[in-house]
Amino acid sequence: MSKQKVLFVCIHNSARSQMAEAWLNHICGDSFEAQSAGLEPGKLNPLVVEVMKEEGIDISHKTTKAVFDLFKKGEHFSYVITVCDEASAERCPIFPGLTQRLHWSFPDPSKATGSNKEKLEQIRPIRDAIKQKIESWCAKVCTTANKT
Repeated sequence: MSKQKVLFVCIHNSARSQMAEAWLNHICGDSFEAQSAGLEPGKLNPLVVEVMKEEGIDISHKTTKAVFDLFKKGEHFSYVITVCDEASAERCPIFPGLTQRLHWSFPDPSKATGSNKEKLEQIRPIRDAIKQKIESWCAKVCTTANKT
């Protein structure tokens, strides 16, 4: 059985979409192949790399990608999931084919303030919320897919 391709999209592809990609590949990698991209790719957030490493997932080698580059290549995805705010999500292109679009809004880790320690304390709950959403979505989608 081939894996369903999933694209997570955010503004800079520096935090939320990277975490979602890593979690999906870690939790449901036998059913899904996740990628991530940004509307305006930036630099990978080192604090996000750190909080993911705390969970045993190394994303330090990842680079940011532009969603429009994937769109221009004609990539096909079963799901395109935006993880930024609603207004930004509306800027995401419509991918060709039978793509289901979902929107999961999470706070932006780049908005964390204070010392690095304080920022990490603000980013961990975002990481955990993304993991929880991925776990719950995988349980639902994989159960549905197995019944067909």
